[in-house]
Amino acid sequence: MRFHIQQESDIPASTQLYNQICFAIAARHYPPGHRLPSTRQLAMQTGLHRNTISKVYRQLEIDGVVEAIAGSGIYVRDNITKKDSKKSIYSKDKIKKLPDQEAKKAIDKLINLGCSLQETREILTYEIDWRISCGARIIVSTPREDIGASMLIAEDLSPKINVPVEVVPMEELEKVLSSANHGTIVTSRYFLQPLEKVAKKYEIRAISVDLSDFQKELKIIKELNQGSCVGIVSISPGLLRAAEVIIHSMRGSELMIMTAISDNNSRLLSLLKAASHIVCDGPSLSVVENALLKNRSQLMRLPQIICAKNYLSIETINQLKKEIGIIN
Repeated sequence: MRFHIQQESDIPASTQLYNQICFAIAARHYPPGHRLPSTRQLAMQTGLHRNTISKVYRQLEIDGVVEAIAGSGIYVRDNITKKDSKKSIYSKDKIKKLPDQEAKKAIDKLINLGCSLQETREILTYEIDWRISCGARIIVSTPREDIGASMLIAEDLSPKINVPVEVVPMEELEKVLSSANHGTIVTSRYFLQPLEKVAKKYEIRAISVDLSDFQKELKIIKELNQGSCVGIVSISPGLLRAAEVIIHSMRGSELMIMTAISDNNSRLLSLLKAASHIVCDGPSLSVVENALLKNRSQLMRLPQIICAKNYLSIETINQLKKEIGIIN
């Protein structure tokens, strides 16, 4: 993936690069464990000073998105341990053989480490109970200022997993967990690090989900005529900011970009009047359609509506289902 920096933009170059890298990671253009380009490679590609790129990488590391390995490079952080992500080799008809094979090896290993049979039972029982507890409910959490991102995640997850899904602002999470500390916290990579600290305190699990790559929507935007106006409508301010940076980096000043939170009626009307194409998330679609019907007489032309129905990638949903014990 190539990164493009618009030097004439009001958005700082470091912010442009930070958001583009985050999007590339969230959309799995750079999957967990992938080595990011060196500062020298990015400097040649973007024209930025290597110090600027180093600062962006340091911020990504602080935010828990990447990890630096001395003498090796910068890698996308893998938030799932190998033992959690390893695919089961057992089918249902082989499960009865489990105690004679892998389970016996695990027990023998614990005994060789000095555990008694009673201690081994307690260790294994605790681990199983903990995993069952983590799979009992899903808590989607982001900061209150961007609770729309949580709502988008929950909107995608609820129909696909047979587990209660609730949205809790990050600021209220500890209060909720203090009364019932079970479940799995789900968030985006942007907010994983602070939520991992909360999860550790209450002995539950926190994992991040990856976004859709939005290839269909980006393809349409790439092909728009120069001078077109693109409107972006979402319930998530964070998604709007990221989308604006990505599109601007992709097309620069060739397109006019307008954004609106779906419940901001005056901003939404201005966008409807100016935009030839409107990209919106699933929850905003009915709001945009109703606004078009209500204000049709004020519009010189009807914009084309493009609904990005999927916020999360299929792969990340399937991985989450495995994490909480749902077998397809």
